Amino acid sequence: MINANRKPSMSPEEARQFHYECMVVDSQQPGATSGLLFNDEMRAAMDEYVARGLSRNEIRRRLQAMAVREVQDSPEARRQYMALWEQSGVNVASATYAGPRAPDGAFETSVRAMSEALGMVGALGGELRLVLTADGIEQAYRDGVRGVIFDFQDTTPFGSDLDRIDLFYNMGLRVVQLTYNLRNLVGDGCTERYKTGLTYFGIKVVERLNERRMAVDVSHCSEQVGWDALEVSSAPIIVSHSASNAVCYHDRGKGDDLARAIAQRGGFFGVAAIGGFLRADTGATLDDFVDHVEHLVDVMGIDHVGIGSDKCGPGPGTESNYEFPAELGPFETSFLYSEDPEPKGAPDGFAWMGFRAEHRLSDEHRIVDFDQFTDWPNITVKLAERGFTEEELRKLLGQNYVRVFRDIVG
Repeated sequence: MINANRKPSMSPEEARQFHYECMVVDSQQPGATSGLLFNDEMRAAMDEYVARGLSRNEIRRRLQAMAVREVQDSPEARRQYMALWEQSGVNVASATYAGPRAPDGAFETSVRAMSEALGMVGALGGELRLVLTADGIEQAYRDGVRGVIFDFQDTTPFGSDLDRIDLFYNMGLRVVQLTYNLRNLVGDGCTERYKTGLTYFGIKVVERLNERRMAVDVSHCSEQVGWDALEVSSAPIIVSHSASNAVCYHDRGKGDDLARAIAQRGGFFGVAAIGGFLRADTGATLDDFVDHVEHLVDVMGIDHVGIGSDKCGPGPGTESNYEFPAELGPFETSFLYSEDPEPKGAPDGFAWMGFRAEHRLSDEHRIVDFDQFTDWPNITVKLAERGFTEEELRKLLGQNYVRVFRDIVG
């Protein structure tokens, strides 16, 4: 779907230099403080945990806590961690502290994850900041430091207690995805059996998020939850990371009508760089990614589209940089493609993530030229190759997100 009328706006070398000079905001980088660092000490710990027979989930939890201690205690670990940010060229990223898991323990898990992230921010002496406002995004860029926005990709940590929204706001939470893939108390996710809309409780959650000036995100939600959120919300809503179903259908994608309505209400759509979402077969490239960007720009306008890469480490999905052994499944979705995927292969005895084998997250569904966070400059190079001008690139790479963040959060 390459537009033959658009010519490259700059050379690859110029685009790469532009990327490192431009303000770049990744509207979804789930592992910014929890999955990037994997140093020699953590590799040794991984070997020990595997030898002890710990589960993948338990190993991941321990490594996430260990990463914070490494950054707190080791100048070399701090250098290695910040080098990953520098290589990516991303200035500010929205990172996830609630995701797909059983409702039991979701509150405690998110509190622990946010506490660990705050510990990492504190240990980096200003090199990494917690971003709470649009001014904070721009200030981090001007100061040449990195920023992290706290987001949830599920509302399960709230349980049935609306006051927990205030609690997490006070801890720094600013972006809340109403559901992950499956149903929760708020509404239905995009891979649930029946894809209905917001519940009455979900309406109250949206209203409370509006009161606290927190962004309502419908990325993993059913289309009907998206439409209901548009109707209920007094502020624009966002899709922090998804793809266009008009270009390639996937349960995780969004239709043109919803995308257009989100733009008409002042919202934002970040395009995810996950191969299986972008293309119906294997062999996805950044050309497929830019097909989705171009189409959404045509549908929504250049002021409402950005990049929510959804990538941390190598693999078909979000992943981390942790190098799990083959016997544990090297990638988060490996269990989906085993001979007996459920229930024993699922991380918690049940696949709470809600993805199934038809969702194209096998090892073959990878983007060769964008496989991890440090590949981010390749996105800018490809966008420039496809003819996006300097002004358009500034909007796509960061300005559009800053605008909507200011409108919603302040």
